[in-house]
Amino acid sequence: MVEVIPAILEKDFGEIEKKIHLVEKFVSWIQIDIADGTLVPNETFTDSQAFAALKTPAKLELHMMVKDPLRYLENFAKVGFKRFYAHVEGDYVDEYIEQAYKLGVEVGLAIDGPTDFEKIHKFIIHLDGVLVMAIDAGFSGRPYREDTVEKIKKIREIDMDIPITVDGAMNPENAKKVLSSGATRINANSYIFSSPDVSKAIQILGQADSSLRNPDKPPPQS
Repeated sequence: MVEVIPAILEKDFGEIEKKIHLVEKFVSWIQIDIADGTLVPNETFTDSQAFAALKTPAKLELHMMVKDPLRYLENFAKVGFKRFYAHVEGDYVDEYIEQAYKLGVEVGLAIDGPTDFEKIHKFIIHLDGVLVMAIDAGFSGRPYREDTVEKIKKIREIDMDIPITVDGAMNPENAKKVLSSGATRINANSYIFSSPDVSKAIQILGQADSSLRNPDKPPPQS
């Protein structure tokens, strides 16, 4: 099964905590999305200290949809976040990568749906992972971008082994598209949290690559 990572984008910590506990038994990682109005037209909960007392068996990663990732990196690392994605469209990208490695966390970069692959090309060799937005970043529920597949293929040409996570509009149909192009992880918000059975939704997404690994074979000829 492909790794599925629930993504949480909320303005209220109570809602974040509620959603974490809803999915924590079914996944190894959970992503928290933050925005402060500087990179995308949205503002979410951004207070790292609220996570200090949070108890969960899942590991947490932070997707920073912000201009200045250095404003949040160290504070969230101190409260236990293990993996970070800053946006290549933001500021201080080189400084972010250097500081994140010093903090001993996994270092990733995110690339927004409309952004050309060339923007992230030179950074790939310095990263532990890439997060490809399959939508225009900022809000959940936005439409899937068909040009996502080409971007994934180009990243995979540069590095055959780097983990590629895709976030946004990840239902089973779109998940199959990105997995067949070289993605290795699926982040999902709406599909999981709008489902009446989150464990089932996670399971369905996790099996989205099964037809790629085990394609249907025609029946044997008699």
